[in-house]
Amino acid sequence: MPDRGGGPTGPRIRVGRPSRRIRTLLMTLGVLAVLAMLFVMFAGFWTDWLWYRSVKYSSVFTTTLTTKIGLFAVFGVLMAVAVGFNVWLAHRLRPPLSAMSMEQQSLDRYRMSIAPFKKWALIAITAVVGLIAGASASGEWRTWLQWVNGVPFGKTDPQFGMDVSFYAFDLPWYRFLLSFGFACAVLCLVAAALTHYLYGGLRLTSPGSRATAAATGHLSVLLGLFVSLKAVAYWLDRYGLAVKSSGLKSAENWAGLRYVDANAYLPAKTILFFIAAICAVLFFATLWRRTWQLPVIGFGLMVLSAILIGGLYPAIVQKFQVQPNEQAKEAPYIKQNIKATRDAYDIQDAEVTPYKGDYKPTSKEDGQRLRDNADTTASMRLLDPNVVSPAFQQQQQVRAYYQFPSTLDVDRYKDQDGAEQDTVIGLRELNIAGIPERNWINDHFKYTHGYGAVAAKGTEAADGGGPKYTESDLPAKGQLPKHEQRVYYGEKTTQYSIVGGPQKELDYSDDRGEKSYSYQGDSGVNLANPINRAAYAVAFGEPQILYSGAIGDGSRILYNRTPKERVESVAPWLTIDGDAYPAVIDGRIKWIVDAYTTSDGYPYASRTTLGDTTADSLTDGQRAVVAQQNQVNYIRNSVKATVDAYDGSVKLYQWDEKDPVLKTWMNAFPGTVEKKSAISPALKEHLRYPQDLFKVQRQLLTTYHVTDPGTFYTGSERWQIPSDPTTKSGNAVPPYYLSMKMPDQKDQTFSLTTTFTPNKKDNLGAFMAVDANATSGDYGKIRLLKLPAQTPVPGPQLVQSKFNSDPVIANELNILKKFGDSEIEYGNLLTVPLDGGLLYVEPVYLRGANTNYPLLKKVLVSYGDNKPVLEDSLKDALDVVFGKKAPSSGTEKPPGGGDTGQQPPSNQTVQQALSDAQKAYEEGEKARVAGDWGAYGEAQKKLKAALDRAAKASEKGGKSGD
Repeated sequence: MPDRGGGPTGPRIRVGRPSRRIRTLLMTLGVLAVLAMLFVMFAGFWTDWLWYRSVKYSSVFTTTLTTKIGLFAVFGVLMAVAVGFNVWLAHRLRPPLSAMSMEQQSLDRYRMSIAPFKKWALIAITAVVGLIAGASASGEWRTWLQWVNGVPFGKTDPQFGMDVSFYAFDLPWYRFLLSFGFACAVLCLVAAALTHYLYGGLRLTSPGSRATAAATGHLSVLLGLFVSLKAVAYWLDRYGLAVKSSGLKSAENWAGLRYVDANAYLPAKTILFFIAAICAVLFFATLWRRTWQLPVIGFGLMVLSAILIGGLYPAIVQKFQVQPNEQAKEAPYIKQNIKATRDAYDIQDAEVTPYKGDYKPTSKEDGQRLRDNADTTASMRLLDPNVVSPAFQQQQQVRAYYQFPSTLDVDRYKDQDGAEQDTVIGLRELNIAGIPERNWINDHFKYTHGYGAVAAKGTEAADGGGPKYTESDLPAKGQLPKHEQRVYYGEKTTQYSIVGGPQKELDYSDDRGEKSYSYQGDSGVNLANPINRAAYAVAFGEPQILYSGAIGDGSRILYNRTPKERVESVAPWLTIDGDAYPAVIDGRIKWIVDAYTTSDGYPYASRTTLGDTTADSLTDGQRAVVAQQNQVNYIRNSVKATVDAYDGSVKLYQWDEKDPVLKTWMNAFPGTVEKKSAISPALKEHLRYPQDLFKVQRQLLTTYHVTDPGTFYTGSERWQIPSDPTTKSGNAVPPYYLSMKMPDQKDQTFSLTTTFTPNKKDNLGAFMAVDANATSGDYGKIRLLKLPAQTPVPGPQLVQSKFNSDPVIANELNILKKFGDSEIEYGNLLTVPLDGGLLYVEPVYLRGANTNYPLLKKVLVSYGDNKPVLEDSLKDALDVVFGKKAPSSGTEKPPGGGDTGQQPPSNQTVQQALSDAQKAYEEGEKARVAGDWGAYGEAQKKLKAALDRAAKASEKGGKSGD
């Protein structure tokens, strides 16, 4: 055959499918990729399961997981079936022939293009909406468990007579079901309408009827279901008024019905319910009437009614009935809100007692009596746990790879005589940043734990001003009971460690060298299993876990090591207090963690934001509350938890045996919380009233100490929490633990205290203390001393100003700062009611230029109108302020002791400056008592100028003396 190609022929290139080898390779890579993704998912699940099993709370993991899976499956399937059924039904109800029009011709092309994939498109659409709906529903596992396991509160709301449990447990679940129903109805309606349009059941521009009878009936039923759900929503909205937030000028976070709610919104919601129900019936009737005329009219009527009855009518009632006489109209509802709020925050039994606060001793005998009573009224904690951590760090750190928390804790221990004393305590935890040589083995195998507790007396300091340790050194020794000192779990311990295997750990170092140790506890997860090692290698992104020779028989991995993290993980339904604190109990160091049950569904109770309410000048990331829900209107300290510092074991104890929220969770997670009777006497001695609950209660009591609706409405008795006068942050003053007795108490008790000032004023409004000793019969009793408004008593800010502006004190502190170019740091300003007056005590610390930690050098004391004093010790300061002895001389000694021979300047310039300062100070005090703040400000300026002159003159005198 002749060549018809017209040219030379060459080799032909065949284009076809890839070779079998390439296809096999690609399939293998695809399968491996899928397996890798599945193993990553498995690793997260498996490591979680292993961890929960290791802490013996596997039931929490399984209950939570099965609940999430159940909700995901049920609601995901419901949504998928509902949407899929309506798409299928719309397709089945399509007209046999479509009208001839440009619109239908365009749709014909779409129908033909998707015809081969109809089945898969339906499966894909239903799968996507099902997955989204299921994922959303699984997040409601807490709501479901509370609804299923809820127990009654035994209290009813005043409007509807429903038990509080209906609002706390039932109503949230009903609202979720309603929102799911709305989402389902809307998605079904949209999917059905699109399908009808695509297949000619609905027409926009074609001639003739806009919808077939079948499409009309189908869509009418879906619209009827939507309007039926709206009727149910109106009915539930009636109950929602009892927990609805609405502003009242005297209470920003007010919740519950007001006059307009009970007399306008409530009847409006009831009327709208019936209108919506009738409208739904009209939509359903379209199945027989085949016309949308009546349902559209009904729907328009419902919308118009919602505007007029649900919006305009309440506005008219508020404008013309409430506002002209708001106080009288709102009084019954304010009363209900006050009662509910006080019950919800457990402040209903707070005792408010009038307190004079301005007692003035009139004789020497009075002064002597006050001096004697000062020793028995309170054990003044001079060692401020917020200031002395650097001293612990400098003196007791021992090695750079140890650390103490920035804020230490206050507890109670018995001294050598068996008497209880306030004690400042901290644990020597591991600090991996201080490891001499950083590598994977050192970080995770060798340096694995801290060592020892360090404690100091809270009421006195050692010679030189440092802490007076009752437990110190490494290994620690002192007055604390003998105990296991190794700290594997702590607030600063955030890295994972692998212990118990062939690699030995560093126990501690002393003069004889390093001591080795191998972990003997049963904490953590065993890594002997290769599947476990592979799972953790993936979960932690650390491949060396899989093949390292440092891991062998007996190796266990420790993680989730902070006390709050462990408690929050085993009880994810609890809110965790921001301050976990250590205690030596029965031969072990135990972290004590306070935990709360909360709700935002207590009817009529005002809400609070936990993150804001619990913040103060000491709050940081480590001491912040771990809240399951930030907005709450019910809280109880229902659980006391412990975490063993050696083996990490977690124990949850029922503390509030009446709390229905805790009972509900105990039904949902049986066996996780032990009875209160299981708390040992040794543990109970160290339990205390928690700070975050106290801060929430004090915030509520700024407003809700008032029980009269009229006074509450005017806000004339409203208080505020003063800012911390010892810092420049402007944040709230923290509450303080100290042993003291209130006027109605015979003996001192461990207490948590705070102060209030009147709204937008700096004088003292009230003093608050709660019995914080868990072994006391009055534990949790709140006492409030209310000071008279007509007799201004200085609050913390004014007292601090009084200290700073006193010319003698200012001069002494200026001279003190000159030694070694030192810095002054003020400790906690403690307030103690004493015989009708108020005693203020503030430690003064000195941080020298060559010292990295503060030393207690002076004590400031003020009582009433007595001149404030600055002395070397609390005893001397109390003796001076009550007239038992004269003030010490102005001669100053250097911080380290010894006499430098330097005397206070005595030339005429300094004396004149000090005289001017004293005069300005007296003028300022007169202006303050008279409430003339303009004159007070001018006096402060004069005072500062005089003190500056005195300081300059003192410097010149010192130089000339050299």
